Amino acid sequence: MIAGFTQTRVDCGEVHLSVHRAGQGMPLVLLHGYPQNHHCWARVAPDLATHFDVIVPDLRGYGDSDAPPDDAAHSIYSKRTMARDIVGLLDALGLDRAHVLGHDRGARVAYRFALDHPDRLDRLGIIEIVPTGDFWNAWTADLAMAAYHWTFLAQPAPLPERMIAADPAGYADWTLAQWTLDKSLNVFAPDALASYRQQMADRAMSMCADYRAGATFDRRLDDADRAAGARIAAPLRFLWAEAGFPARTGDPLGLWRNWAHDVSGNACRSGHFAMEENPQAVLDAFLPHFKALT
Repeated sequence: MIAGFTQTRVDCGEVHLSVHRAGQGMPLVLLHGYPQNHHCWARVAPDLATHFDVIVPDLRGYGDSDAPPDDAAHSIYSKRTMARDIVGLLDALGLDRAHVLGHDRGARVAYRFALDHPDRLDRLGIIEIVPTGDFWNAWTADLAMAAYHWTFLAQPAPLPERMIAADPAGYADWTLAQWTLDKSLNVFAPDALASYRQQMADRAMSMCADYRAGATFDRRLDDADRAAGARIAAPLRFLWAEAGFPARTGDPLGLWRNWAHDVSGNACRSGHFAMEENPQAVLDAFLPHFKALT
């Protein structure tokens, strides 16, 4: 649980999502990434809830949300489908519009939501990613070594699932520690770490399906949108880590300026997991952004 939040399961149309919620005001949806779930927001969500109606779903296939089987086209875990889940969530809660802040895979859902459903979004926040197609195009040998999970998890089923199943907690610990600034598990709260370990054991299928979608459906959709000149209309605030993945692409802020009309951003001292490693930097970046008048 996140301190001060209540948990419910919400019928979003295609799936039921586990949702934590607290606060009042303009709705703000927080979307987690891999290999995490709602726990990753625990150090920033209570502060955000003093200003907003904060809604924290587990994405489909993660946490306590439904995990449907993948399909041959890998559309079931595409970011287009996951963004549609968030539309269903807003509909179920009776909300017309929301701010959306996403980290990692959740940030990919967030910008797809912005592109596909601009009328449902007020302001957009992105933490620690560049667009999927751009990230693939930026690969060098060094980036491929750092982001090996993009190709490993996307291998045909059931190869990565079987390999992870040999030691899911060990794989979760390795992944989490290697992506932090100090290469340790020290920043993760015990309950969060336990949840991430259990999720790796229970949800390897859906997490691999998420990355299979990223290597196929999502990449092709990004490429088509880029060729068509699609642009994000909502104001976009981008935070990336000095020691994270986007920093290795050369000009991460410039990549986002190719996709949106109104972009601002900065780097912070952190590894990949900024909400847990440097929560104050996250609050400093996004509280003014979401509180600004549109």
